Amino acid sequence: MVLTQGREGFDFLGCHLHKRMSGRLWQQEGVRRYYLYRWPSRRAMNRVRGRVRELTPRGRCHQDVRSVIAELNPVLRGWGQYFGSGNAANHFIDVDAYVVRRLRSLRVKRAGRSLKAGQAQRWDREYFEHLGLYRLRGTIRYAGKPPGRKRESA
Repeated sequence: MVLTQGREGFDFLGCHLHKRMSGRLWQQEGVRRYYLYRWPSRRAMNRVRGRVRELTPRGRCHQDVRSVIAELNPVLRGWGQYFGSGNAANHFIDVDAYVVRRLRSLRVKRAGRSLKAGQAQRWDREYFEHLGLYRLRGTIRYAGKPPGRKRESA
């Protein structure tokens, strides 16, 4: 099978599964060892972008941004929970950036002709996170000991 050689992967349940060689082991010890990586498939990425697009149409520019964020957060949180145990850090950053671009475009549309120079630059990720936007970046859970659990000594 081609998967055992690390050349290509396959999509299953919204995830792209791909076998990759460990670069660290190859550099340090010259050992070729392959590990299975998992990240959101292209279709899953398109679906979450489509859902964000549905929730942030330009017609909602005159609504309060907090209400738009309140509707976006469950979608982002659920999607992040599903893909949060894989190797999806870069994909999470991409989705975060897309959400911020959509929210910024709502703010720019609302300001219209009265938009001042440099005003749109202050509507960055930190601004929307301060308003309550859920952040996917930094929420990846890696295999191992669950956080917050202590081992019982015998």
